[in-house]
Amino acid sequence: MRIVVPPIKSQGIKTKLVNTIKNCIIWNNEGKWIEPFVGTGVVGFNIRPNKALFADTNPHLINFYNDIKTNKINSNIVREYLTEESEKLKDKGEIFYYNVRERFNNNINSLDFIFLNRACFNGIIRFNRKGKFNVPFCKKSERFSKSYITKIVNQVENIQKLISYYDWDFVIQDYVTTLNSVSSNDFIYCDPPYVDRHVDYFNSWNEEDEQKLFFNLSNCPAKFILSTWHSNKYRTNKYIEEYWKSFFIVTKEHFYHVGGSETNRNPMLEALVLNYKPYLNISQPQNETEQLMLLEPKIIFQNQIINAI
Repeated sequence: MRIVVPPIKSQGIKTKLVNTIKNCIIWNNEGKWIEPFVGTGVVGFNIRPNKALFADTNPHLINFYNDIKTNKINSNIVREYLTEESEKLKDKGEIFYYNVRERFNNNINSLDFIFLNRACFNGIIRFNRKGKFNVPFCKKSERFSKSYITKIVNQVENIQKLISYYDWDFVIQDYVTTLNSVSSNDFIYCDPPYVDRHVDYFNSWNEEDEQKLFFNLSNCPAKFILSTWHSNKYRTNKYIEEYWKSFFIVTKEHFYHVGGSETNRNPMLEALVLNYKPYLNISQPQNETEQLMLLEPKIIFQNQIINAI
C-alpha cells in the first residue's frame, strides 16, 4: 500500500517507519486506535483504523486536522491560499515570512500554520516558552513552486478523504488523560518526544516524563507499541535498559535529515517497544529497508505481555 504522507512536516516524522510499525501490529481493529502523541499523524493515517482517538497537547496540530474534518479548510482553499501567499513571499522574501509568523502568533490560523511549516527552516515545529512559533525562515523566497503547492494540496486532499471516511476524533489533551480512556480492545501507538535528544516539540521531555509514561503504559489494559530511540554512533538510550527492557523490542536503523549540516545528519537505531511478541521472521533475509531485530525481554514486567504469541 502506498504510504500517505500528511501535509504537516516534522523533524521526527515516521514516514519511513510506517511499514515496520505495521508489520509489528497484532490487533483485530475492534476497539479504537489511540495515539497520545499524534504529531503529524502519519502512522495512524496509514494504519487506517475504523475508529481512532488522535490526541496531542500541541493545539496547532489538532486544530489543523479538525479544520479539515469540519471543512473549514480543504484542498481548494489550501491551493488558493498558498498560491496567493507564495507570490507575496517571492516579492518580499523573508520580511513577508516574519510578517506571517507574527500574524500566526497573534491570531492562530491553520492556513498560516501550514505556510510556516513549509517555509520555515528544515520543517521544524518549535515554540518558545510563551507558546509562540519561533522557527526562522528557510531563506528560499521561491519556496512554493506550482509543483510544490500541488504536492501539498494533494496531501491535504488525501487526508481529507481519510478523515471523512473513518470515525476519527482529534482532541487536545495530555497523554495521561488519553491513556486513562483505554480499554482492552484498543491499540495504542505511542510516539513521545525522544528523551535525551534535541527535539523541537511543543512540550519538552525529560527523565521524569519518561518514567511517568513507563508507569502509565505498563498499567494499560491494551496492547501498545512505543517508538523511541535505541542508539546512534555516539551513545545509547539508557532508558531502554532502565525502563523498557522488560518488554519486546524491535530495532531498525533509520536516517533523519534534520541537522543543519551533513556532518550532523547521522543514522539512528530506532526502537519499537511492545508489550506482546510480534509476528516477525527475523531468521529470513529481509530487504535493506526492513533489517529488523527482535530483542527478547529480560524480565516480564508484572503480567503485561497480554495475548503474547
